[in-house]
Amino acid sequence: MSFSLQPVDQMVPGANLAAYVQAVSSIPVLSPERERELSEDLYYNDNLNAARELIMSHLRFVVHIARSYSGYGLAEADLIQEGNVGLMKAVKRFNPEKGVRLVSFAVHWIKAEMHEFILRNWRIVKVATTKAQRKLFFNLRSKKKGLAWLSADEAQAVADDLGVDVKEVQRMEGRLSSRDVAYDLPTDTDVEDSWQAPQYYLQDHEADPAVTVEEGDWQENSQAQLHSALADLDERSRDILAQRWLAEEKSTLHELADHYGVSAERIRQLEANAMKKLRAAIAA
Repeated sequence: MSFSLQPVDQMVPGANLAAYVQAVSSIPVLSPERERELSEDLYYNDNLNAARELIMSHLRFVVHIARSYSGYGLAEADLIQEGNVGLMKAVKRFNPEKGVRLVSFAVHWIKAEMHEFILRNWRIVKVATTKAQRKLFFNLRSKKKGLAWLSADEAQAVADDLGVDVKEVQRMEGRLSSRDVAYDLPTDTDVEDSWQAPQYYLQDHEADPAVTVEEGDWQENSQAQLHSALADLDERSRDILAQRWLAEEKSTLHELADHYGVSAERIRQLEANAMKKLRAAIAA
């Protein structure tokens, strides 16, 4: 296998997908004997060159798997990159003594990375939280025999096979049939169609500068009125409020009553009157 340098745009799926697919397809597939030799060299000697050759020769399989997820509305280049991560994890963990080919072992890791990526980024399927729901999500397409909606009997058969409620099957089928709309305008969209992007007509009312300034001014004004009202209280009332509301270890009515030599009921009245004055000052 040649270790000569490849053009960057051919070895990065995000730069030029067609060139990348052509480049990885031109890399020869390893024979079983060569694959085992490289696997043993990596497993026993930690030879990074062996790992590189194993990864490079299996990139075509990642592309093949990524294309099976083309119906989820995500960029194929992103799926390939995630699958490549799974391939590298598989190569790192591959044990040649198990007697299986690397591709059979790696397919689990490749799909696992793609599944996680889809669940993180496909906005429609944020509900796939349980193991049964995830299994339903990734198997429902293959279970459907055509583009038509499932009949009641077909939906029940899928639900029984996957171990979920038939309502979950119908709900997930509806999500799979809907369109995932990106917030930003796609780069290949005509400028005349830019108004269709949600970023141009959805508003974030919390980000209104006028509202932000108004809320900040209201908070600053309320704090100033509170400090002014506290300053107008007598020292005993301020101390009672501080001990009852502001201290980390708040005092009880009876503790304050013993401190000031009055009844607990009198402390409660002083506290209530002080709070009343504060509320009136802030509301003014």
